[in-house]
Amino acid sequence: MVPQPIGAHVPDPPGAQPALGEREFARWLTARLAEFLNRSAEDIDPRTPFAEYGLDSVAALSLYGDIEDEFALYLEPTVAWDHPTVEALARCLADEYARSGGNARADGSAEV
Repeated sequence: MVPQPIGAHVPDPPGAQPALGEREFARWLTARLAEFLNRSAEDIDPRTPFAEYGLDSVAALSLYGDIEDEFALYLEPTVAWDHPTVEALARCLADEYARSGGNARADGSAEV
């Protein structure tokens, strides 16, 4: 390893994924919800309950599947009902991601 000067930026290794936080999950959830509802993302309020948007159980299960596919986070199928807003679900996903040690990745694969 080559010593780096103090304060020097050391780039992430090739293939490293950026950390996913609440903001990134909220952005993704807003886009997915807008797609499900055939609305613009700007029309989605992150504090409005999914039920007020008319999100039914079939769409909620589809959202759960999309979360698994996109982030390799495996959660209970009731997660969208237990965390009924974009804001709450994004917080839950960020917590689960952190608990996984960052092993869930944005490209949908999980490190083994």
